[in-house]
Amino acid sequence: MDGLSDFRAALQAAWGPLDWLPVADGHLHRVHVPGDRPGTRNGWYVLHLDGLPWGSFGSWKTGTSHTWSSRAPATLLEREHLRQRIEQARHQREAEQHQRQQAAAERATRLWRDARRADPAHPYLVAKGCRPHTLRQQAGQLLVPLSRDGQLVNLQRIDLDGAKRFLSGGLIKGCCSTLGSIAAGQPLYLCEGWATGASIHEETGAAVACAMNAGNLLEAGRRLQRRHPDAVLIIAGDDDRQTEGNPGRTSAVRAAAALGCGLVLPEWPSRAPVTLSDFNDLRQWREAHA
Repeated sequence: MDGLSDFRAALQAAWGPLDWLPVADGHLHRVHVPGDRPGTRNGWYVLHLDGLPWGSFGSWKTGTSHTWSSRAPATLLEREHLRQRIEQARHQREAEQHQRQQAAAERATRLWRDARRADPAHPYLVAKGCRPHTLRQQAGQLLVPLSRDGQLVNLQRIDLDGAKRFLSGGLIKGCCSTLGSIAAGQPLYLCEGWATGASIHEETGAAVACAMNAGNLLEAGRRLQRRHPDAVLIIAGDDDRQTEGNPGRTSAVRAAAALGCGLVLPEWPSRAPVTLSDFNDLRQWREAHA
C-alpha cells in the first residue's frame, strides 16, 4: 500500500490534488489532469506494484512524462525487468496516442465535410479584419483546418467570442494551416496564429503556413522544408513584448536559426502601444490610425 500512496504523491506533486486512487494493474489509464478543461482526459499513467514498484505518468496535451520507482534496482535482473516494463509502457502509450490521433483526424474529416463556407460577418473575422479564405463554419464556430504532410488531421475551432480549441487528442506538432499556393522560388511565410497568417497573405499575396503556436514553428518548418524544398521559407514571428521571455520572438529566432531560413518580425511605429504583438495587431492598428 505504501507504493500506491507514494506513486499518488508523485502524481499530486506534478499535477496537484487528485480525488482518485491509481490502479496498479500494469495497464495504461487515461485520466483528467487538474487544471485542464472539464471532461478532458489528457493524462495517462501506468503502475506496477509487484517486484520493484514502478510507475510512469504524463500528459498528452503538454507532451511531458515522468518516471517513478520506490527505489533503485538492486540487481542486474531487477534492472532488466524495469527496462522491459518501461519499454512496454512506452509502446502502450504510443499505441493509445495513435488511436487518439486517428479518432481526432476522422472527426475532423466529418466536421469539415459537413460544414459550410465561413460567413465573412463572423465576429472573429470582423474583429481581426480578415477575409474567410478557406475557413468553414459549423453553427457559430469557425473551423481552421490543420494538415500534416497534406493530410487533414485536426481542426482549430474558434467561437463567436474568439475562444479557440483543438479537437481532443488531435495532432498539432508538425501541423499547419495554409493560405495560398506554395510554389518553388516563391516566399512561404510561417507564422503562429491563423489571423496573423491571413493578414500576411492579404498584404503580400504570398503563401502562408500557420503553425498555431510558437512551440510548433520549428517542427512545422522542418516538415514544410521537406515537402517544399524549393520554396523560400521565411518565419514571421510574433513579438510578445509584454510576456516574460518574449516566447514569440524567442521561438521565431531559434527556429529560423535551426532551419537556416529568413526571419521577419513586426516593426513597431513609435506611437504603437506595447500591447500589440503580431502582424495582425500591426495591420489593425495602422488601419485605425491611418
